[in-house]
Amino acid sequence: MRLVTPGDSAPASVNKYLLPHENQVITVRRHPAVLMVPVALVLGGLIIAGVLSNTVTAAITWVWWGWLILLAWFVWRVAEWSVDYFVITNQRMLLTTGLITRKVAMMPLAKVTDMSFKRTIAGRMLGYGEFILESAGQDQALTNVDYLPYPEQLYLEVCEMIFPNKNPEPETALPPPPPPRRPREPVEPDDVPTASGPDEQA
Repeated sequence: MRLVTPGDSAPASVNKYLLPHENQVITVRRHPAVLMVPVALVLGGLIIAGVLSNTVTAAITWVWWGWLILLAWFVWRVAEWSVDYFVITNQRMLLTTGLITRKVAMMPLAKVTDMSFKRTIAGRMLGYGEFILESAGQDQALTNVDYLPYPEQLYLEVCEMIFPNKNPEPETALPPPPPPRRPREPVEPDDVPTASGPDEQA
């Protein structure tokens, strides 16, 4: 799966942060594994609410209200995940987060001195990784990006943009095409040499 997408495919929540002369190259949403903890809490809360509603009759209303609050928090986290993007342009990297309070962390490609990615056991099983960025400056707005899908492919494509090949191999020169063949001129009948007979020689 190729991650490079045309510039006009960037969502509106990302397009408004791009400069007129910037070209969006890669845009990915974080891996759904970022929602593992909220899902586990909602399911665990549902189990606990079901058990308590059967044992503690007096607090059954408060138990289910508490679970509904937990469910609303889960829906909020899903909505935040749907608008969070990691964006690579031809000049910088951006991480947009937040549903109401938007936060945009940015790192110019020219200032990135090193980049690596880390994968935990869960990341290798589910297919996500974490990028770690290093810059020449001390204060960095964007230092790490976690829960990125396709980490190996994304890592190679980003590294190719940050550290381009400065000495490309020369292309093999193809031999020049042969010159066009000139058409043969037709031979007139008078110009055809004839053999002299013995009478003509006499």
